[in-house]
Formats: sequence, C-alpha cells, structure tokens
Amino acid sequence: MRKPRIAILGATGVVGREITKITNELGIDYESIKFLSSARSAGSKIAFKGKEYTVEEAKPEVFDNIDIVMASAGASTSKLFAPEIVKRGGLIIDNSSAFRMENDVPLVIAGVNDEDLRKHKGIIANPNCSTSQLMLVLEPLKKFGIKRLIVSTYQAVSGAGLAAINELKDDTVANLENKFFENKCFKKPISFNVIPQIDVFCDNGYTKEEMKVVNETRKILHLDENTLISCTAARVPVFNGHSEAVDIEFAEKITPEMARDILKNAYGVKVIDNPENYEYPTTRDASGVDPVFVGRIRKNLAFENGISLWCVADNLRIGAALNTVRICKRVIEMELY
Repeated sequence: MRKPRIAILGATGVVGREITKITNELGIDYESIKFLSSARSAGSKIAFKGKEYTVEEAKPEVFDNIDIVMASAGASTSKLFAPEIVKRGGLIIDNSSAFRMENDVPLVIAGVNDEDLRKHKGIIANPNCSTSQLMLVLEPLKKFGIKRLIVSTYQAVSGAGLAAINELKDDTVANLENKFFENKCFKKPISFNVIPQIDVFCDNGYTKEEMKVVNETRKILHLDENTLISCTAARVPVFNGHSEAVDIEFAEKITPEMARDILKNAYGVKVIDNPENYEYPTTRDASGVDPVFVGRIRKNLAFENGISLWCVADNLRIGAALNTVRICKRVIEMELY
C-alpha cells in the first residue's frame, strides 16, 4: 500500500493542533506531511514527531502532490480550496459546515457509516461536534427503529474557538471582581450564565446549530425523512466537553437494561451508570480522552418504547479532530485515496 502525502489545513488553530496531536497518537503512516495556515500564521513553527516544520501559507499550488488534506479552517476557506484540492487529485476531509448536506458528499462518523466513504468524489465531510458524539450512541440502538428523537445540548465554549475560551476566562475574572466586561464572542455574558443560542436563528425559530443536529442525524444514520427530530442547543460556561440530554422513542420494545448492555459493547462508547453512588459522566471525565461517555440510562416516562440518557464527550476530539483523523485512517485502510 502506498503511503499518502498528507497536509493539515488550519494547523495553527485549536482544532488543527488537536488534529496534529491525534495524527501522532493514532500512528497515521505517511510519506510526507505539510502544515498549512492563513498568511497571518504562515512562517510559525510546529514540532511534530521529533521534527520542526515551518507552517506554509495555504495557496492553490501547495496542494500539488498531496493525497489527503485534513482541514479545519472554516467554511469559507474550505469552499475556496476544496475545488483546488480535488482538481489536483487530492481528497479533503473537511471539518467545516461547507459541504455536510451536499448530496454527493459523504458525511461520516468513523465506526458508524464507514461504507459511505466509498461514495466520495474528493470531499468527505466531518459532522458538527454535537452531532458527532450522538451518532456513536444512536448507531447501536438504531436496530430498534428510531421513531422520535429529542436532544438538548449543553455546549462548551471551546466549540467556538480560542477567542471564546479567552472570553469565558476574562468574563469570569471581571464578574468576580465586579468589573465591567464587554462580551464579543457571545450575544450575552457567558460567565455564570447559560445562553440558549448557538449560531443564528432560522425562519422556523430554531438555530442553525439545532438544525445541524436534525439534518445531519438523518443523513448519517440514513433515517427516513419522516423521523421526528428536535433539538435545543445552549452554550454553557464550561471550557471543554459537550453534554447532551437525549430522549429516544423506538418502534420496538427496549428496556434500560437492554440499552445499557448494548452500549457497554459499542464502539467508541463508555458507560458510567450507577446514579445511586453518584456515578455518571461529566465533562471533566471526558476532557482530553476519546470515548463518548453515557449514563443515566432510564425509561422515558413520556414514550411507550422510550429511553432517556445523558452523554458527554470532548468536543475538540470526537466532535472534531479525532473523527477527522479516524476518517483519514479509514480512507488509508480502505485505499480510497
């Protein structure tokens, strides 16, 4: 098998650095590797596997002789460079929202719908962070027939980037010292607060973030368009790790014990579910590690064949960087580049 020539686009950003780190952790074997960024960050240095690399400015010509690009540089950058990458015979694994709902672009969670990778035409999309962790929980339960899904997300500020992380720090200090602070990343102060808005509002009253969960879930799990899905997404004053309260109605009978046993053996999932002893997952359990943690698995009181559960994951890893690199690994193993 020929080793791929790899590039990481957006290498100096929060997710880009995590992609670099996980590329090493997962032992991705490559012939060569490049680190790319905007002109502002070009020229900076990145240490990787005992070598120092100079970050290059992303321009069309730098993608010559590149097989796989792992990109986390924003939708506008992806839209600019994806055609150039494909034209040069490369494959882009894109972490932005640019291509997720395009009919001819596979939207993939590694370990959930790997076979969709075979349909790629040079672009593979990585789902939204809040969708990503949810898919690893729903996939093994899907065989019971998902009729209705209600999700409430409690999302960390790291999902909005480094500036948002710094805003939470600075706003918290200002609040504790009773000083004025002007929030810029969020529409409301984030410290000691919960903001029921992520992204802009759509005409139906839901935010774009909420509709991503709705539409991406249907696409990844190949659910019928009539499957009822609703989501409410809130930003919480947590640095890292998204939490989700999930209510699922199934077509077939399922018990909490059945769901618990299935999830204990599911790929990428770890169950912590002993509430009598206060054992359930929190964002501190998930930060910096790979699994999607699940707990508080119980019968839903509103649905006849319903389960309610709580899931937590590191949004920078499974929600972004980890899945990107896992897709890269699958593409190499399946020889799809």
